[in-house]
Amino acid sequence: KRFHPKSFHINIIMRFTSTVASFASKRILLNKNAAPAAFARFGAMRMMSAAPAVKPANPEFSSGPCKKHPGYDMGKLDKRTLGRSHRSKIGKERLALAISETKEILGIPDDYLVGIVPASDTGAYEMAMWNMLGARDVDVCHWESFGKGWFADAISHLKLRDTVTVNEHTADYGHLPDLSKCDPKNDICFTFNGTTSGVRVHEGCDFIADDREGITFCDATSACFAMNMPWEKLDVTTYSWQKVLGGEGAHGVLVLSPRAVERIESFTPENRPLPKIMRLAKKGKIDAGIFKGATINTPSMLAVEDYIGALEWSKSIGGLQGLIKISQDNLKVIEDFVEENDFISFLAEDPSIRSSTSVCLKLDLTPDQIKSLVALLETENVAYDIGGYRDAPPSIRIWCGSTVETEDVKALMPWLKWAYHEVQN
Repeated sequence: KRFHPKSFHINIIMRFTSTVASFASKRILLNKNAAPAAFARFGAMRMMSAAPAVKPANPEFSSGPCKKHPGYDMGKLDKRTLGRSHRSKIGKERLALAISETKEILGIPDDYLVGIVPASDTGAYEMAMWNMLGARDVDVCHWESFGKGWFADAISHLKLRDTVTVNEHTADYGHLPDLSKCDPKNDICFTFNGTTSGVRVHEGCDFIADDREGITFCDATSACFAMNMPWEKLDVTTYSWQKVLGGEGAHGVLVLSPRAVERIESFTPENRPLPKIMRLAKKGKIDAGIFKGATINTPSMLAVEDYIGALEWSKSIGGLQGLIKISQDNLKVIEDFVEENDFISFLAEDPSIRSSTSVCLKLDLTPDQIKSLVALLETENVAYDIGGYRDAPPSIRIWCGSTVETEDVKALMPWLKWAYHEVQN
């Protein structure tokens, strides 16, 4: 017969492929009988190679700045204040509206003050510490990076141990310290919800005495609008609207009880100069203008309108209880997933102190594999910014605040399992 090189080449490849397939088939058959566990793993690996069919409609699970609320549209924001002074009539009105709506939705008592201040939650908390700490001994409670930072500031920068006793109550990531050690005669500094550890205080803050002599300083940045705040226990509360409501950064909110106001007006720290941007008092009295919309420095009126829009959305879904329900539903999705899968677990093992916003999870992977999993999910446009905080144990952190839709959390779960097997194998 006439020689055809192309036909000969194809014939050789087909024969070789057939031989290899036959050999592989016999090897697998033998191994199946000899090592069923290994064969099962081989089958599982083949099955897991196919990625899930459905992706989250929105892959934004960042812990700050956080996802915008459903239906968000910049075009719908009130633009009357853009290009206007924040001291103008309309500017003051909109800032005052942001304050009054905040008090209404959060159920803040009428005699508490709410002010918009610079530098996000960090600025608000530092402002409170520098104005009020040092009048009496202090209990600083921390179990994650930001609370640890407040303790470091208290002793290293404010140098409180030169004049008062500063007690440190701490625990490893995933746990709470023994908060019952807090002395009601002392001031108490704590985070309501540890954003980098996924650990919150118990509902109701029973460790704080009703008849306390000191005042409480509560960093509630990832708790406000997603958890019930026991205002009767809280004298100084701070948060940033970039968290649970998905607002813009750079602005903080400071909430003061009458007892906190009394501290400001009766206590002036010695040898502690305060820059203008941190001063809460004028001539021995609280600067009331701050809490009526007359901000210390110039705010972004666009960010203010963004916040007002988020507050309006909050009211449309049932206010505070509607917001809490969304976050709790999101957490429940992850709790069910963890219950069904052995390779993943909560950093906070005790459900009663488990955060419903900053959900921190451990994986049966090496630190490098966890980084690969995070990168893989971002590459697949499934989940953005879910790597654990740099100071936390190797982990992932999924934001489940109230602007994150539960269906997106549900869609993410199969992808976590797929990514786990991909990086493991």
